[in-house]
Amino acid sequence: MTIQMSVALQQKEALIERLLKSVAGTFDIFTIYIGDQLGFYRVLAEGWLTSTELATQTNTIERYVREWLEQQTVTGILEVDDENAPAKTRRYHLSAGHVEALLDRDSLDYLTPLTYMLVGVTRPLSSLLNAYRNGGGVPYREYGTMFREGQAAINRSMFLQQLGTEWLPAMPDVHARLQAEPPARIADIGCGGGWSSIGIAQAYPKVQVDGYDIDAPSVELAQQNVQTAGLSDRVTIHHHDVSNPILTQQYDLVTAFECIHDLGNPVGALQTMRRLVKNNGAVLIADERVGDRFTASGNDIEWMMYGWSVLHCLPVGMADDGEYHCGGTGTVMRTDTLRRYAQAAGFRDIEILPVDNFFFRFYRLYPK
Repeated sequence: MTIQMSVALQQKEALIERLLKSVAGTFDIFTIYIGDQLGFYRVLAEGWLTSTELATQTNTIERYVREWLEQQTVTGILEVDDENAPAKTRRYHLSAGHVEALLDRDSLDYLTPLTYMLVGVTRPLSSLLNAYRNGGGVPYREYGTMFREGQAAINRSMFLQQLGTEWLPAMPDVHARLQAEPPARIADIGCGGGWSSIGIAQAYPKVQVDGYDIDAPSVELAQQNVQTAGLSDRVTIHHHDVSNPILTQQYDLVTAFECIHDLGNPVGALQTMRRLVKNNGAVLIADERVGDRFTASGNDIEWMMYGWSVLHCLPVGMADDGEYHCGGTGTVMRTDTLRRYAQAAGFRDIEILPVDNFFFRFYRLYPK
């Protein structure tokens, strides 16, 4: 066997192993989604149950529940007390070390929303293939409720816990202004489910926040979240396309968290942000912490960001016929790309803020 054939064989075997592991991971994603949707995990975290007991407590069908319990045990998520007991008398329990990642929505390690996003991202595959063949894009609405709610939930704990303690304090003058009188006004662009707007308002009890989003169901979700948080007097959510120049209010701080790369007209949105901010105000952008340039190996999160881009962010951006379409930005928006957009929108420069975050890079934009 030649060296070349030997290398090719090793590559083949490595790919087969990888694909089989990927299949196992895919089954984990969808069965975790089922377990969360049907309330299985929350009940199993409270005690040991048989399939019949779990089905009774969750109003589901025992035969399906039994199969799911066995699958979850084989894949290593659940524990079984006696594997040799008859199928209907075996008792199962959610492993203690798995509770936080699957159930604790306030934890920074809560990952169940990722399963909702992955279920949602597969929803419009036929439309995605059509876009690849014929151009155009896939509108955000086609990804449905599961993607929308998963996207809102996955960043919730970071917005509520880190936005006011780490992210905004990285701009000391802004941090001070948000605590001062008269109360500061903030525009939160692309607010989605509203958790960023809520996080700012909770961290700074004096401020008034206007959240803006173009997706009507996201606006409705955000308004419900604001009401539940008891912040309707200080947080208002608006259904609005921020690329539209009709917005004329003035704000001390304008933010955009993880949304610029999704826009078909990012320059239009940045122009709006520049117009909305006061002369002595600040503009903050948080977007994916990708590398400064393309490399074959990528950085430690680009494998994920390119996955979201191929399936969601690029086609969503391509569905928007903005005048500065750019061919679509995609999730992997590098610093030079954002700098080019910012300069085209009238900003003088951008500064990378000293915030240590695995997923996001934080930029402060300076008007001319």
